[in-house]
Amino acid sequence: MKVLVTGGAGFIGSHVCDEFLRAGHEVVALDNLSSGRRENLDPRVKLAVLDIRSPEAAELIRSERPQAICHLAAQMDVRRSVEDPRFDADANILGFLNLLEAARTAGVKKVIFSSTGGAIYGEQDIFPAPESHPTRPVSPYGVSKASGELYLGYYKAQYGLDYVALRYANVYGPRQNPHGEAGVVAIFAQRLVAGRECTIFGDGGQTRDFVFGPDVARANLLAFEKDYVGAINIGTGIETDINRLYALLAEGAGSTTPVTHAPGKPGEQRRSCITPALAQKVLGWRPTVALADGLRKTVEYFRAKAREPSRAAG
Repeated sequence: MKVLVTGGAGFIGSHVCDEFLRAGHEVVALDNLSSGRRENLDPRVKLAVLDIRSPEAAELIRSERPQAICHLAAQMDVRRSVEDPRFDADANILGFLNLLEAARTAGVKKVIFSSTGGAIYGEQDIFPAPESHPTRPVSPYGVSKASGELYLGYYKAQYGLDYVALRYANVYGPRQNPHGEAGVVAIFAQRLVAGRECTIFGDGGQTRDFVFGPDVARANLLAFEKDYVGAINIGTGIETDINRLYALLAEGAGSTTPVTHAPGKPGEQRRSCITPALAQKVLGWRPTVALADGLRKTVEYFRAKAREPSRAAG
């Protein structure tokens, strides 16, 4: 079958492309390369360099007629969404609607939507949060992802377009771009291997649920293969605070550089952690890479990139 992966040259998207290729599918990637990289893609993937908001992106869907769309292209920086909510909505809501309108007329059978399991719940009442937890995002980014899920519900009810909204925890791993994509692990790893100082915003006691990129990619393939419709958390159910995260990364990088602290940023919640119980039940998915192992692989990736002077990471 043919699958279109938006944001396919990016960090998570390229791992998703790899998963579908290994399963024997034809893969087309749509990416504007604002943060994605051609070198992330397997040569067998057809790359269309387009913006999801453009008429050309809609025409690509109508001409390629994929059976499914994995939608990962997004404005994904919480801080930028707070600073410029109109830009966030333009990319994450209007861009997505552009694709959905093309999908319904092109005969697409299923949309696998990359949502957020952190920002969509806001300040949680329950840890780890299940999918039934109230959605009350405290950032425009979280609002835009919640809107995407609501639009998917509409397109399912009105046009019969099946969907799965994968609510990711904090995804990290090899290929993450520390400049173009929001990701504290990538930022810290790149700076640590370069011997540079890192900054933690706030006291470092804020917690997140960190899940490895290739594990997330596998969830996309499973969501494509199963009949389930609705939202599913993709996380580990384990909270890790940022101070502990930094200590693990510094140890992996062999760094003794002390961390500095700066004032916290608006729009960021204190604690975030989601349960993967439903993913295990309906997809047969669970995280397979422990945090320490995933961080070690990530540091190794950035160390290898640092040895490439013509294509240094970032």
